Amino acid sequence: MTDSESGATAGAAARSRRGGKRERLVAAAVQVFHQQGVEKTTLADVARAGDVPLGNVYYYFKTKDQLVEAAVDAHCDQLTTLTARLDAVPDAAARLKALIAGWVEQRETAARFGCPFGTLATELDKRDDGLDQAAAKVMRTLLDWVERQFTELGRPDARALAVELVAAYQGMSVLTNTLREPGLMADQGNRLQSRIDDLAGR
Repeated sequence: MTDSESGATAGAAARSRRGGKRERLVAAAVQVFHQQGVEKTTLADVARAGDVPLGNVYYYFKTKDQLVEAAVDAHCDQLTTLTARLDAVPDAAARLKALIAGWVEQRETAARFGCPFGTLATELDKRDDGLDQAAAKVMRTLLDWVERQFTELGRPDARALAVELVAAYQGMSVLTNTLREPGLMADQGNRLQSRIDDLAGR
């Protein structure tokens, strides 16, 4: 290996390590914001959860707002990954039912902390720094995907049905969290899946 190749390899390794720390910080921020809320969370909390020295946090994020924005982007990336995986399912009704099943699988977490993204979006709505619009973009992305599934099912009211489904999920998340009853989400999830079958004419 030449000196230049060795230097390039070392540089790539360093970039990989930096990227790893940043990814850990963002993942930790998503988790801690969900559990504690944005206002109660400090950069020290995120550094601790991500197992990254506090001083290193400022290398990637100068302010907490930048970290919040990165957390919103992470939610968007997770949604994109999820819908891409669901798009591999050949039937639109099955895709929607799989989406609902995924929500229900998170019922224990919802009972403790609420919807991972819904709680964040609600908190950001109280701010006037533009982050609420970033959160709205993620919610619209979900609505658009759900609408496409209902359109594929031949429903002329696809947008209204998409809003109904996402609103139902957010509502059952709030109730599950408020009442601390994971079973409530399971029951409502079954009802939503049955409704999908009805709408699909099954």
